[in-house]
Amino acid sequence: MDYQALAQLLFPEVTDTPDMLEERFPLRNAPEGAVITRMAPSPTGFVHLGNLVQGLTSERMAHQSGGVLFLRVEDTDAKREVPGAVEVLIDTLKHYGIAFDEGATHDGDSGNYGPYRQRQRAGIYHVYAKKLVSEGQAYPCFCTEEELSAMREKQEANKETTGYYGQYAMWRDRSMEDIQAQLTAGNPWVLRFRSTGSIENQFKFDDLVKGKLTITENNVDHVLLKSDGIPTYHFAHAVDDHLMRTTHVVRGDEWLPTLPFHIQLFKALGFKLPKYVHIGPLMKMDGTSKRKLSKRKDPELALTFYKAEGFPVKAVYEYIMTILNSNFEDWRRANPDAHTDEFKFSPKKLNPAGSLFDYAKLVDVSKNVISKMSAEEVYELLTEWAKEFDPEFAEKLTGDKDFAVSILAIGRGGKKPRKDLAVWKDAKPYMGFFYDDYLELPVFDDRFENDVIKTVLEKFLVSYDPADDSAVWFDKVKAITEEIGFTTDMKAYKADPTAFPGTVADVSTFVRQAVTGQTNSPDLYTVMQILGKERSIERIQAVIDTL
Repeated sequence: MDYQALAQLLFPEVTDTPDMLEERFPLRNAPEGAVITRMAPSPTGFVHLGNLVQGLTSERMAHQSGGVLFLRVEDTDAKREVPGAVEVLIDTLKHYGIAFDEGATHDGDSGNYGPYRQRQRAGIYHVYAKKLVSEGQAYPCFCTEEELSAMREKQEANKETTGYYGQYAMWRDRSMEDIQAQLTAGNPWVLRFRSTGSIENQFKFDDLVKGKLTITENNVDHVLLKSDGIPTYHFAHAVDDHLMRTTHVVRGDEWLPTLPFHIQLFKALGFKLPKYVHIGPLMKMDGTSKRKLSKRKDPELALTFYKAEGFPVKAVYEYIMTILNSNFEDWRRANPDAHTDEFKFSPKKLNPAGSLFDYAKLVDVSKNVISKMSAEEVYELLTEWAKEFDPEFAEKLTGDKDFAVSILAIGRGGKKPRKDLAVWKDAKPYMGFFYDDYLELPVFDDRFENDVIKTVLEKFLVSYDPADDSAVWFDKVKAITEEIGFTTDMKAYKADPTAFPGTVADVSTFVRQAVTGQTNSPDLYTVMQILGKERSIERIQAVIDTL
């Protein structure tokens, strides 16, 4: 077979050479040890937590080494592409702090190693396809779908491994005349890789997460170019990672079965193999067993879930770091106020089996993160969330910013700040009572007669003076407690609850419910200071009138 002639026959329009592409995409001017890596998602419209895990892994490896992170869109499968998915992907990753140095953008490409959308790189792939054909490492295959289906059925009936290999690779060694006849007839063809591997052979391979692996060689003649001339993922990623000068490939371990072929393909193309970082799946407890997070079963897999719930980006980022590197939590305890970027991330500390996603822990992390924010920062982030997910509440917040900030400042700061908020969705239940439209009528404990509650509230109004400090304010509450025969001695009450009709805690709760409609709220003295004398009195009097 004259492979040079075959290459020219299949790719007559290709005039560029690999050397020309090497010159067009030179080695990057990066510091020694710099990691050049990428996110390379498919535009399916579903951006999930796994994307973020891979993205943060790639981002940390690149930026803490002085390297480059780029976004490449792997859109070779047109059937799966969703219109607008690229824009959704870019916006979502940006929202979660994944900063790309180059790659696909809303307006096209940014960087010197593009195009960054694979469907726009067909001409580049054809250069290397022609090279492989000219070297006898690839060939055209004219098998029909019917022929391939029959082959698969025969393999299954014989209990053989399915695939295009060995005796089943019917176009592997066909003559130039056969090929020419098919082309003349206008029959479609795909380009297949001519594998030289054998499943009898194994070799060792080092993965940065999985460690030393034993790999069985690939013996399948996989498709490189589909009948429309667009490459498969396997071929495209090898060419792209080489020309974009990728040093590390971060991807899910579902790609491990294809690793033997990828290694074989890089070698055939004469490319240096990048280092691989195969990340295990995100798991969750389902009863007493673990299973992978599922798009169908688990809403928390979608990144849109976290935005809608109102998890701050900082909290999600912080939590992901805890499941990526087990030593992150110790570092955070030792460096409570340090920026996350100061943590020395290592792919070698990723769990080879995958990470366990714990929603309750995420909530705790989020509470801690929010508790450290200033009232101003909480206001800005809460308002941004509310404008999208609760516009009516957003109007309340923006209607009087100072009022809202003063509410959010309650218990904030100091060594033990309040941790009332885990997500922005918690904010309205927490602070809504400050706004008259959200105030609910209280439901008092039926252990107490209405007359008793009314008496407490009337006495409180008589004694209430907003000029009192918190100590004097509470002294007056205790005085009312004694006046109605309740006790301020909580130890005595616990020792014999039947000795007293109620306690100072009950009296405080009556006032709290009258002012806030709730049995639990932030510090009541501070709440009333923020509401002001007139609104506080109006609320208490309105409740008295119902008793």
